[in-house]
Amino acid sequence: MSFQYPKNTRLSRCCILAISVLAMSSAAFAEKADSLKKTEISAEHLTSDGKKNTSTLLGEVILVRGTLLVRADRAVVSEAADGHQTSVLYANAGGRVSFRQKRDGGPDLWVDGYADRVEYDDKSELVKFISKAKIRYLDGKNVTQEQEGEYLSYDSINDVFVATNSTSGKQVPGGGRVTLILEPKADKQAKE
Repeated sequence: MSFQYPKNTRLSRCCILAISVLAMSSAAFAEKADSLKKTEISAEHLTSDGKKNTSTLLGEVILVRGTLLVRADRAVVSEAADGHQTSVLYANAGGRVSFRQKRDGGPDLWVDGYADRVEYDDKSELVKFISKAKIRYLDGKNVTQEQEGEYLSYDSINDVFVATNSTSGKQVPGGGRVTLILEPKADKQAKE
């Protein structure tokens, strides 16, 4: 079932906007042309609460915008009094919120990843991948870089990426490790 928002419901329109922004801002790696594409969100159920300024989408939430594909089990969008939105996408137990998007810079460059929960604040333009998070950069089917941790975040305003060993976003001594894997560049391997 495709999601169609009521014409008189501002919050529902904000829900689409906030989830779209979340999806587009999930990292600087996004294909720029995707920002010009329409966004289609489908789910099994939508509830908009005008008094609380929240919208909840339930059941196989799928967002598509150009090359971007985001899948979640549930999405909750809240609007503050100043008009800014916060979006939180959740996975059911044992599942993951997942995304995949083409990157600029080559014909077959992609980024994909997953986490138990994804949060986006449109005011700060900060996206957070929380709990068992992993992001991979791909050139075709070859992984060129990946990050893994309990918390991965990207601040698109300041172009800052953070990985920590706890879901709070704070480093916890002895709480585990984060991982960054960088594959050698193809042109560098060819020279050796």
